[in-house]
Amino acid sequence: MTNPNEPTPATSRPVNLKELKESGWKSRSVKQEIQENFIHMLAAGEETFPGMVGYEDTVLPEIHLALIAGHDMLFMGEKGQGKSRMMRMMVRFLDEAVPYLNIEGCPVHEDPYHPITAVGKKFVAEHGDEEIPIAWWPRQERYAERLAPGTKFADVIGEIDPAKLASGVSMSTEEALHFGLIPRMHRGIFAMNELPELDELVQVGLFNMLEERDVQIRGYPVNFDIDLVLLFSANPSTFNRSGKVIPQLKDRIGTVIHTHYPRQRDLGIQIIEQEADVTLDGEYPVVMPYFMKEVLEQITEAARRSKFVDQQSGVSARFSIANYSTVIASARHRGILLNERPAVVRLSDFGHIYSSSLGKLELDMMGSHQMSESQVLDALIAEAVGTVFQEYIQEHGLEQIAEIFQKGVKIEVGDLLPSDYYGERLKRVPPVWDRAFEVNASENPAMRASCVEFVLAGLYAVDRISRAQQHGKITYEFE
Repeated sequence: MTNPNEPTPATSRPVNLKELKESGWKSRSVKQEIQENFIHMLAAGEETFPGMVGYEDTVLPEIHLALIAGHDMLFMGEKGQGKSRMMRMMVRFLDEAVPYLNIEGCPVHEDPYHPITAVGKKFVAEHGDEEIPIAWWPRQERYAERLAPGTKFADVIGEIDPAKLASGVSMSTEEALHFGLIPRMHRGIFAMNELPELDELVQVGLFNMLEERDVQIRGYPVNFDIDLVLLFSANPSTFNRSGKVIPQLKDRIGTVIHTHYPRQRDLGIQIIEQEADVTLDGEYPVVMPYFMKEVLEQITEAARRSKFVDQQSGVSARFSIANYSTVIASARHRGILLNERPAVVRLSDFGHIYSSSLGKLELDMMGSHQMSESQVLDALIAEAVGTVFQEYIQEHGLEQIAEIFQKGVKIEVGDLLPSDYYGERLKRVPPVWDRAFEVNASENPAMRASCVEFVLAGLYAVDRISRAQQHGKITYEFE
């Protein structure tokens, strides 16, 4: 059966109130609309929040319950956990479009059956159904968001308009007001990012919205029922700080959704590959072995546990994504200069992630002991290499990997060294490599180079070899 609340195609939609009534369209609150559409989608087995990896058993069930319950929501979590993305995805549960009164001077998208403004009520009262024009508001335009820092009361609630007063409109009338974003999103969704940073006066205005669904502007009550879904985001360290969010506002938020970082490394890798706007093919293709992806994501995991990093701020998924694109760019750069096709990402390419990492790590001033951001990143890379390497040698054995490197051998590594150089320094590779790294290291010089650098760094991490660094070049020596 066709849903009368989603008339398609757009050319067949009613254009006046008479046609709208004849179409069978029914008026619903935004929360009813979202609830009914969401339940229909859930019952049909559709993916509710596509692309949200690692939340299937934790975050998404809590959102589902909040949608069914018709709650306003607060998304609580550190930066880079997809809070804003999930709020923006709420438009998926709105109708394709909703009708509104298409009349001049109306400050909101009025429900044709239930106008709330003086302008809308007057127009409907004075005109017949065929004379009342209808337009359609698409779902994408029914969502608005605002970043809390710097937001003023007039921005989101409203203000008395001096121009209207100058034209002779009385200050005590609704017509004298300029509505902010929230009233203008009547019949839509409004999201406020970083709620604790919002001015207390604006918080009071939001509290009034959650409680009474009306607003007061400079003491003048706007006595109409604003239909709205309110969403918020916050970092727990600031939200829980005394005085940052007024208790009355906290009390009236229906559901708090706690987000988190990926709880398994492979999920973090999946997010990187999904979100990074990077192509691996093209004229100069790049291959990134899986063990290199593991090291990259492990750096982020190490940062999220490091005593040197401010854990209240968090380490965003954007940290991993930016570093991923940087190491691929470094490999592609080498491929272009040395005409290697494909170029394979090596550990020496990680020497360039400082440019994409610095600024994304906030140091703990107490824990870092005056270490620079670069020094902290060096420690994180070393820890990540050691962790991943230990996993490989536990499964495939250290001795077989290490014995191929004879005493007295020196090997220099670098992102611009040709792959053939590594083959010259290492005439054969242990058979275990092809099993351990699931790559043809014995046949592909570029893949061999990547494996060699990883193993060298790993052997250094477990104190089996020495390392010297000078003028940006690293030399490993087997003594």
